[in-house]
Amino acid sequence: MKMPLHPVWDLESIFSGGSSSEAFAAYLSELETDVRKLQETLNQTVAPATLEDTEAFDPILELLQNCYVRISEGSAFVSCLSAQNQQDKKATQLQGTVSSIAAMLSSSKSKFDNTLSQMPEDVWAEWLERPEIQPLSFVLNESRTQAKEKLSPELEGLALDLAVDGYHGWGKFYNTIVSKVNIPFEQDGETVMLSAGQAANKLSDSDRAVREQVYASWEQAWTDVEDFCADTLNHLAGFRLKLYEKRGWHDILKEPLSINRMSRQTLDTMWEVINGAKPVLVQYLERKAQLLGVDKLSWSDVEAPVGKSVGKVTYDGAAQTIVEQFAKFSPKLSSFAEMAFEKRWIEAEDRPGKRPGGFCTSLPLSKATRIFMTFSGTASNVSTLAHELGHGYHQHIMEELPALNQRYAMNVAETASTFAEMIVADALVQTASDEQEKLALLEDKIQRSVAFFMNIHARFLFENRFYEQRKKGLVSADELSRLMVEAQEEAYCGVLASNHPHFWASKLHFYLTGVPFYNFPYTFGYMFSAGIYARAQQEGTAFAGKYDDLLRDTGRMTVEELAQKHLGTDLTQPDFWQNAANLVIADIEQFLEMTSDIK
Repeated sequence: MKMPLHPVWDLESIFSGGSSSEAFAAYLSELETDVRKLQETLNQTVAPATLEDTEAFDPILELLQNCYVRISEGSAFVSCLSAQNQQDKKATQLQGTVSSIAAMLSSSKSKFDNTLSQMPEDVWAEWLERPEIQPLSFVLNESRTQAKEKLSPELEGLALDLAVDGYHGWGKFYNTIVSKVNIPFEQDGETVMLSAGQAANKLSDSDRAVREQVYASWEQAWTDVEDFCADTLNHLAGFRLKLYEKRGWHDILKEPLSINRMSRQTLDTMWEVINGAKPVLVQYLERKAQLLGVDKLSWSDVEAPVGKSVGKVTYDGAAQTIVEQFAKFSPKLSSFAEMAFEKRWIEAEDRPGKRPGGFCTSLPLSKATRIFMTFSGTASNVSTLAHELGHGYHQHIMEELPALNQRYAMNVAETASTFAEMIVADALVQTASDEQEKLALLEDKIQRSVAFFMNIHARFLFENRFYEQRKKGLVSADELSRLMVEAQEEAYCGVLASNHPHFWASKLHFYLTGVPFYNFPYTFGYMFSAGIYARAQQEGTAFAGKYDDLLRDTGRMTVEELAQKHLGTDLTQPDFWQNAANLVIADIEQFLEMTSDIK
């Protein structure tokens, strides 16, 4: 791999000119024309009555998949523009255009699915046996079943159209809010204003005084905009609940479970095993408080580093480590990561104006990926980089499949990313130069377990309770903060001295409209990947091919079917989840042993 690497991504090779790109404007115009053509064709299409009639469906199915690939490409490009510069007003306008086209496509898909639901059973069965159609049988069956549970295509289409400036419009309002959030920070005798992304990185600073200073300003900044945030979340939840009511859906988890292709029993079993493991996590957090010299951890202490690391990691150094460690599991995974670095698919520069957080977005038409984060040189940043590369590899493995079979859910999407993160985190611990560095790296790894077992559990509890209250009317900012603290107290087993009341306001995930309940799939992905990682450790390099096969199937079966086929395990039972939790418990036991001389 050639050094030095450039930490700023290349968007010009996708569409030259950024948000002013004429090529992108033409691309969207042509895509809109084709989506309208699809819409008009479907308006005149009736359900096939014979097997011969289904052949007329072939070009419709082909155009539908083609439009999905192109809208994904356009959406990814606009997301990149918005993330790299929160002040890019043209990018915001383009997001509106893309959302409008996406809504038309979703409306067309709704009509397509409704047509599927009207096909006679015998014709349906014969159609799925056709060689051209059989590879899509899972997603087509799924679409047909879901269509029968929804409103008429006209009403579903109306809801999707109204959602552009309603539901999705409110979701995007977070970007406006966060762009106005500035956090004051005292540095070298001067007050500098940090963006939300820059401040978030300082919340895990090794200096407690820095963390406490930033956290106090952070909480105040989000208190200042709490009314905007509360209005936004209330309208998002209100839209969702009203749509569910009209469809006759009474369980608020029906849609997220369906989207994630998993059963309620699997979800409940996973949380039961996690709750059973929490006493060990409490021991860890109590020991961490001792190490930091406090009676109980405050919220800003939870992600504070323990031990002494080797200092800042360079971007080039992080890249080298990731590529080398990936190679020990899979040369194919390593080659992908090397390509991503060299082709400048990654935006990592630490500069103001960027959106907080990190993501990986796929460009299926270009057969490429773009990764966004802010790299400040911490071990956690290295893990985030590996995590996002795992996402990219997942899409890379699937890029030759039909477009509909590439539409995997968030829970299994988090599997590949977390698996990649585990490879790097374990390697860093094992190759640490001394005990202090090893402790710091082990603790960084455990922090992620705390996030998945406790932080995300708090989000899940909060969102469930918020939606139940929202059914009765608007929920005030004060009440939202109360619900958040209550959920954090329960999820963290009361081990913290202080909580984060405005976490609901600051966290992007509560505002996302693409996937409702953007919380439990993270923990599922973490636990599922931990179970897979345990299997990989047993089987060694021979498992790499099986791993690729599992990833390739993530868009065309339920998670229960996926686990049964590739791992021979039943996810509705606790055994698999307990094996995954045992990896976390082992890490904590090692940490407790390494720090046992603390008085």
